[in-house]
Amino acid sequence: MTRKPLPTVDDYLATLDHPLKAVVVELRTLLLAVDPAIGEEVKWNAPSFFTGEHFATMQLRNPKLVQLILHLGARKQVLPKSAIPDPAGLLKWLGEDRAVVGFEGLADLRAKAPALQEIVRHWIAHVGVAPG
Repeated sequence: MTRKPLPTVDDYLATLDHPLKAVVVELRTLLLAVDPAIGEEVKWNAPSFFTGEHFATMQLRNPKLVQLILHLGARKQVLPKSAIPDPAGLLKWLGEDRAVVGFEGLADLRAKAPALQEIVRHWIAHVGVAPG
């Protein structure tokens, strides 16, 4: 039995029907610009980003909000809140290993973009590298 290939993020976005699709597209571009080592794929039915381990996944269930869930990959880890500078107060911590940032539209995303990119730079420094 041949397994159907997973859709690329481009394929996923081509068929995405979400009122904030422009936010999703711009957030993707913003994240990929943080570091050339960042890769992407569709995981958990949304764009997800990795540098060995997955560290961020979009959550698109709410039609009025695009959320970016920051996490530490598959293995359970603890990340002290003090390890991630957040002077703009963007992060809402969901546990010891994950936080979320929400965007209500393009203006909101653009206002938060510089602080978010700095958070992501620090976040990926704490994500474990997947074994071989």
